[in-house]
Amino acid sequence: MNKIILFLTALFLSVLNAQEKKEITFKESPVTLKINVDQLYGTLTTPDLTKKYPVALIIAGSGPTDRNGNNPMMKNNSLKMLAEALAKNGIASLRFDKRGIGESKASAISEDVLVFENYTEDVKSWINFLKQDKRFSKLIIIGHSEGSLIGMISGAKADKFISIAGAGESADKTIKTQIASKSMKPLEDMTFPIIDSLKNGFKVKKVDPMLNSLFRPSIQPYLISWFKYDPQTEIKKLTVPILILQGNKDLQVTVKDAENLSHANKNSELLVIDKMNHIMKIIEGDQQANMESYNNETLPISETLVNKIVSFIQK
Repeated sequence: MNKIILFLTALFLSVLNAQEKKEITFKESPVTLKINVDQLYGTLTTPDLTKKYPVALIIAGSGPTDRNGNNPMMKNNSLKMLAEALAKNGIASLRFDKRGIGESKASAISEDVLVFENYTEDVKSWINFLKQDKRFSKLIIIGHSEGSLIGMISGAKADKFISIAGAGESADKTIKTQIASKSMKPLEDMTFPIIDSLKNGFKVKKVDPMLNSLFRPSIQPYLISWFKYDPQTEIKKLTVPILILQGNKDLQVTVKDAENLSHANKNSELLVIDKMNHIMKIIEGDQQANMESYNNETLPISETLVNKIVSFIQK
């Protein structure tokens, strides 16, 4: 009799566990944000739940990175994978194409007048868009790479903030560090005065043609506006719970960056993820394997990252 009871109990528990582990299904819907005459486009991923659930606004990094974490040269689907993983855990998300990128290409602002605040104001509009949706219980900002700084500046109305691979210093310092790492003194002598001038808000009229890709006159207004912001100063202004995530195989952002952000705000929690790179993927091999992952859409993102984000949002 006892054996039968034990068997039935075990069977009941196994069925219960199977039900609990059953993945939540989800759907993806196109969304459009109208800002004056411009239109920005994104994807809203929602779990199939009847009760209210959290929503995360996912902000992509710099350059021509689209809503899925891809660019014209590389496809890794890192942000798409993150959105899907969140949905399977009952968390909605909205990811979007920035101005001039992907489906939002028509809303590009000409380079000579583009400033960093164009991106932060757009994110504020996306936040207001999500705040009006009654399906959502709370709003979380997830900023990846440069999206981390954009999210900090824009996130006053959010309930929580998550930084993934966010820089811990202002962009002028980061660029100087990268140039100095090349151990080419002539390059430092050419670029550092330009960076210092832009940092102080002054354009540089004469730029060596060799440096046009970085400092051409038309891009200088953007650099001046970008250099104004120190991530440590901006994250200090946030009064909401903060999660800082960083991989120790990141080729672009260091663990020190994450530590700088964490030290700047006592409401923050820091997690350094072993073997995770800049696009949230686990790298078992060398630097070559790391680089190859940027164009690998089948390699999954870190489970540790997903689990930590889910627990942070749900608590």
